Amino acid sequence: MPLLDNSAWARLLGGAVCADRAKAIAEWMERGELAVCLPFLLEAGYSARSAADRKALMDRFAELPRITIDADVERVALQAQRELAEIGHHRLAPTDVLIAACAHKAEAGVLHYDSDYDLLVEHTSLVFESEWLAPPGAL
Repeated sequence: MPLLDNSAWARLLGGAVCADRAKAIAEWMERGELAVCLPFLLEAGYSARSAADRKALMDRFAELPRITIDADVERVALQAQRELAEIGHHRLAPTDVLIAACAHKAEAGVLHYDSDYDLLVEHTSLVFESEWLAPPGAL
């Protein structure tokens, strides 16, 4: 079960994704096969256009499985950032590092449109599936 990243969510909302892929992801959401975590929820709430829009989003996301941030997630996120710093890539978005750490904890993937997740998979000890919403550069 992948965790949702805002890079994918924003493109889904914006209609940039082909209809078949958008439909498949909507079905995942209906079946509870897509998860969320606090960093994603905060980004989605930040992007809301109004209080009513934010409430509707949060109500929708409340139906999805949620991966919590605990001491283990904090530890592996900090370790991943250290590993990235050792190779000069420590300036990745903190939310991406936390979402990847949540995916690692849940033995899940991350649905995204952001090359940061490939860097995290390739250069850290985090283990998760980096699942692109669409091929890089396609949207």
